[in-house]
Amino acid sequence: MSTAVAPATAAPVADKLTKKQLIADHPTWCPGCGDFAVLAVFYKVLEKLQIPQEKIVVVAGIGCSSRFPYFMNTHSLHFIHGRALPLATGVSLSRPDVHVFVFGGDGDGFSIGGNHLNHAARKNIKLTYVIMDNFVYGLTKNQTSPTTPIGRKSKTDPIGAIDRPINPMKQLLASGATFIGRTHATQVKHMDELFTRAIEHDGFSVIECLSECTMFYPGAFDDGNPRKGGAFDVIDEKQHDVKDDVAAFKLADLPSPGKFGVFYQVNRPTKNELEQRWIDDSQAKLGGASQKDILKKRFEAMR
Repeated sequence: MSTAVAPATAAPVADKLTKKQLIADHPTWCPGCGDFAVLAVFYKVLEKLQIPQEKIVVVAGIGCSSRFPYFMNTHSLHFIHGRALPLATGVSLSRPDVHVFVFGGDGDGFSIGGNHLNHAARKNIKLTYVIMDNFVYGLTKNQTSPTTPIGRKSKTDPIGAIDRPINPMKQLLASGATFIGRTHATQVKHMDELFTRAIEHDGFSVIECLSECTMFYPGAFDDGNPRKGGAFDVIDEKQHDVKDDVAAFKLADLPSPGKFGVFYQVNRPTKNELEQRWIDDSQAKLGGASQKDILKKRFEAMR
């Protein structure tokens, strides 16, 4: 009888991830929309980081920018208005092996989804959230949004907005997000750098990206665009300590166009890590019982 052992079969080498593989449907935004640039940079960053295609999950709610899942050839989920983060939280906690990305606008993030944003931030869920802020509800054709400046006229405020707008950086700082950044859709290199840092951060990373709605609020961010005579003033991290939340609040108070870059970044245990530790401890105490068996026992105890 032969005792020869068959040679081990080498695992197939995965193809290098390219933009061509990532592209799904053709983007359907209005001509000149800032979201085109955001999508292009996201493709580029994923190519650079070489995250396996099957490990990428893109989640969005409702709005122009929330059409991202249609244009990504990855695991993509389109959810209801303002509820993208709870769904993304479930994905992140149940699948620690994947990279979760959430895309939305100022309405989806700061209005109907504002409460979920606060809780995902304070829990430090491991995911990256990009909020494409255009200071207006564009998909429903020109209504005042949570970030619309005072005095700006819209269908819902024909005499001009009278409510004080949300300050996204302040809200995110107060909520407990562990990575907070701000960029501009016309500044491609800066977007690339900020997206990369946010993705590599272990925790809840969120970026506000000023993305012009050319249809209903043209010129909204010209003051931050050097090509339009504005000033793109990047935070000098040699002078600004990104771990200092008080200093970050002061930066957030600067008048428009304000500063761009990383306002705040700290390391804190993620909910993913803390929950896994809890699960592991529970299993050890119960003699290595499976998660399913632990859940069944808990349900029985609740009867």
